[in-house]
Amino acid sequence: MNGLDLLLTRQSTPLLTAPAPSDEDLETILTAGMRVPDHGALKPYHFTVVKEQGLQKLSDIFVQAISESAPDTAKLEKTAKMPFRAPLIIVVSTQYQQHEKVPHHEQMITAGCCTHAMQMASFTLGYGAMWRTGDLSINSVVKQQLSIEAHNDIVGFLYIGTPTKQLAQKETRYYSDNVSYL
Repeated sequence: MNGLDLLLTRQSTPLLTAPAPSDEDLETILTAGMRVPDHGALKPYHFTVVKEQGLQKLSDIFVQAISESAPDTAKLEKTAKMPFRAPLIIVVSTQYQQHEKVPHHEQMITAGCCTHAMQMASFTLGYGAMWRTGDLSINSVVKQQLSIEAHNDIVGFLYIGTPTKQLAQKETRYYSDNVSYL
């Protein structure tokens, strides 16, 4: 698949299973994340790789994060299962740098580009991937337990694995309603 085909046909893959990317493929995926546009070469991002026993640790963190606000057993059980939707997760967070010409919102965009690049690399290597956010990505307990400083942000959880089935290709979204010209 060439780059243009990838960009024009990519879609998230929510149903993932083992095998996870090999160590070599993971290295390629992480390297792709490092190649994004980065004004000032600040590297304002961090990748936390979660796999194997780490999935249970992340599950425990998620449950701890919602246990006070959601004592509902069904919600706790559902939350506990979230990390097991894929055999590998990359948590992408910001590492904001003070810089007079590169504001924090631009640095967050760079971290988002990392997530996108790693998702595209995953697809290119034959894996499926799903970029997830939600309440847990802004939860202070999750951030603390993942050693993410309070002033930084979780950009997303990139779930990666082998697709369980071939998804029907989504309809192409046309850009005409979202473009204007000067």
